[in-house]
Amino acid sequence: QVQLVESGGGLVQAGGSLRLSCASSANMFSINTMGWYRQAPGKQRELVATITGGGSTNYADSVKGRFTISRDNAKNTVYLQMSSLKPEDTAVYYCNTKIAFTTQYYWGQGTQVTVSS
Repeated sequence: QVQLVESGGGLVQAGGSLRLSCASSANMFSINTMGWYRQAPGKQRELVATITGGGSTNYADSVKGRFTISRDNAKNTVYLQMSSLKPEDTAVYYCNTKIAFTTQYYWGQGTQVTVSS
């Protein structure tokens, strides 16, 4: 069983920045794909960004140029740096991992991000 623990959410004004962190208990963290997803009230969960073990990144069009996903394999941690935040970025943000060479996925408990106008 893999545990993902998110932190860094909070309340911020539009135009501000936040950095989310997600610590993973997975073995061989460095080869696993990590991702951030979000779910706003009344909406489906959606992809925000992913990063592979090799460092390749993918972003939703809505966050390109504003959000940056990165990872520190020495700390088993993935980050989401969010800048130029908009009220529509308000959501619960979830960390996700796909374990390499398996079909196993795990989710964190989520962290609330609220952007006020």
